[in-house]
Amino acid sequence: MAKGEGAPKPKRKGLVVALLAASATFSLFLIAALAWGWSVYYSPGPTAREGDTTVVTLPSGSGVSTIAATLKRAGVIRSADMFKAAATLTGADRRLRAGEYEVPTRASLKTVIQLLTDGRVVRHFVTIPEGWSSAQAVDILNAETILTGTIDEVPEEGSLWADTYEISRGETRASVIARMQRDAEENLAELWAARGPNTVVRTPEEAVILASIVEKETGVARERPRVAAVFSNRIRLGMRLESDPTIIYGITQGRPLGRGIRLSELRRDTGWNTYLIDGLPPTPIANPGRQSLEAVLNPPTTQDLFFVADGTGGHVFARTYAEHLTNVARWRAIEAGKAPPAEALPPGTVAGAPPPGAEANEAAAAPLTGDAVITMQAPGTVTPQRAAPRPTTPAPANQ
Repeated sequence: MAKGEGAPKPKRKGLVVALLAASATFSLFLIAALAWGWSVYYSPGPTAREGDTTVVTLPSGSGVSTIAATLKRAGVIRSADMFKAAATLTGADRRLRAGEYEVPTRASLKTVIQLLTDGRVVRHFVTIPEGWSSAQAVDILNAETILTGTIDEVPEEGSLWADTYEISRGETRASVIARMQRDAEENLAELWAARGPNTVVRTPEEAVILASIVEKETGVARERPRVAAVFSNRIRLGMRLESDPTIIYGITQGRPLGRGIRLSELRRDTGWNTYLIDGLPPTPIANPGRQSLEAVLNPPTTQDLFFVADGTGGHVFARTYAEHLTNVARWRAIEAGKAPPAEALPPGTVAGAPPPGAEANEAAAAPLTGDAVITMQAPGTVTPQRAAPRPTTPAPANQ
């Protein structure tokens, strides 16, 4: 009886040993798997196919499987399954961010996942400088290789807001133009609402036209209010604006002229030449910035009617034409490299001025085809009057 009771014990012992052996084997397998996974997670990844980085774009709304497949296709990870497993085990699968990434060559799986969870995306910017024309803005966008699509026609002059914009790879050029136009509308509405009583413009559109002239006349920010005041004073007195940049715009439609203005061009009626037309030109001549718009909408009170370059990048202003001629003479001496010191020009002296009765416009003596220094003139004395418009038959009124 005693011997029979002990018979089953060897079987239980064998089962325990088998379980222990299996457990040990599983543990060894698990340790090996963890070691392998650890190695894959931290070890260097694939070498970039070209250069030191690989650019990968992950579209918005991409799930972990799509992201893994995109990374594998780009050659920045070795296994999509390993990426998904690592992202899931670390909890990163819920924090992966879309965008454009530059993945360094041989980046580990850990580094790739860290890039995507931190959202360290590549950022691209494009700048439309203040005072550049719409044609030049299109040139800038066409040169951005990360943008797509075409711009079918140049946007209306003055309709773009000059600023720096963040752009994304694959974004269309037309959508960037739309953003610039939307910003222009919003900012102009804000500035128009804050206009002062001293402004001479009657509509937001006129504000953009005059501000574009101010923008092109000076690159010195502190001068813009005073330049705006000169043009505002001229408009109030019925004087022509006589702005050189309007001559250039009528010739090039927003492209650089690349040389001096010719006297024949001063006398050319392009529709924008404010030496020939009264009031404002028909459209802006550039896309003005905020400061120029503010200057036009809130010009200071001055008596200035003229200005000319002073040789330092800025301008010198004058209330009378006689003062202006003195300033012009000094500028011409600076251009010639023989500017006399200020004390050499006593008040009322016009260095190099024509004798009494001679032509007042210093450019008039230049050949019609030669380059000329164009400056504001005595009202109505030099520039030919613009030809009167041809009479037209009025259109019948709508019934």
